[in-house]
Amino acid sequence: MIAFRQANKSIQLIDSFLDTIDQGAIIFKEGVRNYLYGNREQFVDNLKTLSSLETEADIKRRKIENIMYTQSLMPQLRGDIMRLLEDMDAIINQAKKSLFQFDVEVPKIPAELNQDLIKLSELSASAIESVVPAARAYFRSPEEVKEKIHRVYLYEKEADKQADSIKRRVFQELPIPRLSEKFHLRYFTLHIELLSDAAERVADLLSIMAIKRSL
Repeated sequence: MIAFRQANKSIQLIDSFLDTIDQGAIIFKEGVRNYLYGNREQFVDNLKTLSSLETEADIKRRKIENIMYTQSLMPQLRGDIMRLLEDMDAIINQAKKSLFQFDVEVPKIPAELNQDLIKLSELSASAIESVVPAARAYFRSPEEVKEKIHRVYLYEKEADKQADSIKRRVFQELPIPRLSEKFHLRYFTLHIELLSDAAERVADLLSIMAIKRSL
């Protein structure tokens, strides 16, 4: 009975952890939008919120790991679950770092790129938001994982296309005088795009984990 309660507590914590990752994706895309449109106060608020969520995710992940190890819960799955939690945690870490770079480096982004970068941030955030229910499904109905991660791959591919389009505009179309400024814009485009890549890595892991559970 005690083991059951501890397993149930772990699942509840995992749900809460995944909620935090999902919230981080929403705050990230809001932060990018606020930076691009010069909403400094809201942008700073987004930074603070995302930093708090990142810290919260770290704390929850450690709590889950502690419960699973000290209570010897799901030993046959524990290694995979730990890696899943670490990879999910890496997503919100990357989101925080990317948004903080906007604050630190203050890139000069032409207004013509605003909508393109907003779309890219929305696609990357959608990839994250799609991998969260796939992770939830692993613990409750692993047979649904394959269907849910399909959306992650779709958004990741669209994010790649959008990022390539932005880079082409920067280097071939827009009248940006300095090569260093073009490199800077490519750098920030890449960092937004990397979030969708991180979500794809989690989707790949979930696919393997779901197959292992079905054997």
